[in-house]
Amino acid sequence: MSRKTLVLAEAKNGELRNVSFESIGAAKQIADGGEIVAVLAGDTVSDLAKTLFAYGADRVIAVENDALKHYTTDGFKQAFLQVFDKENPDAVVLGHTSIGKDVSPRLAVKMDAALFSDVVAIEGLHFTRPIYSGKAFEKRTTQSEKMIVTIRPNNIVAPEKDETKTGDVETVAVDIRDLRTIVKEVVKKATGGVDLSEANVIVAGGRGVKSADGFKPLEELAELLGGAIGASRGACDAEYCDYSLQIGQTGKVVTPDLYFAIGLSGAIQHLAGMSNSKVIVAINKDPEAPIFEVADYGIVGDLFEIVPLLTEELRNVLVTN
Repeated sequence: MSRKTLVLAEAKNGELRNVSFESIGAAKQIADGGEIVAVLAGDTVSDLAKTLFAYGADRVIAVENDALKHYTTDGFKQAFLQVFDKENPDAVVLGHTSIGKDVSPRLAVKMDAALFSDVVAIEGLHFTRPIYSGKAFEKRTTQSEKMIVTIRPNNIVAPEKDETKTGDVETVAVDIRDLRTIVKEVVKKATGGVDLSEANVIVAGGRGVKSADGFKPLEELAELLGGAIGASRGACDAEYCDYSLQIGQTGKVVTPDLYFAIGLSGAIQHLAGMSNSKVIVAINKDPEAPIFEVADYGIVGDLFEIVPLLTEELRNVLVTN
């Protein structure tokens, strides 16, 4: 049975997020040959939306309104619901990001749709998601005629990009009113770097880095590998870095291809946010640290000696290749 599926694409700092392309990959599995319509909301997004054709969207709708320049729950919910009324989709897919987690349950209630959140794999209409802080997985399905699915970044493969595929972007004006929240200004604490939730390589530090300056060797390693910096809650509580970098049960959940856990003991709360990483490398001076139980590779020693040596060796290998 083919299904008309909408993909709610997401942009950050003027660029489409990778999870938007992964959402198209998820939508193809759900649609089963049905039409895939990508939707992007903002104040001026029509040019940006054209990239979505290259990843497999059949149509692209750019929803534009000055009130959508910054994300607000009311504004984006109103915009998406007006598109839903016009398109009448069978399914909706979006990223399990801060925006996706906020808006998806509200849309599900309005659509009277089944909601599958934090999905990491799709087989037909069976959706796999982690439970118990990633210690187990459940597979769920539904008899509902409508469904909304949020997917965890870096888990579902995006379609191959085809630059030859193009199309016309339909620009839609929506009526946004009675906003309870208005964003006047966005002040960013984290600057530059790779988006932590979508990074393929993450270099994370814990209390073992001892200070804000202790993160500098980690930053050098991350920069070399084109990765992002992360941290444990302990490092954030100690004010070694900003809470925007926190990974764990009360922080971000990440699934990179390569995760360096440096000076991290491996508390259960932190493992909940990174234990599903494809390859985990742990560096800790305590050979009994719990992090070694989940690590694929472990190095016992002083991180301030090991990390610079590792960085230099990797630099030599990368330059040689």
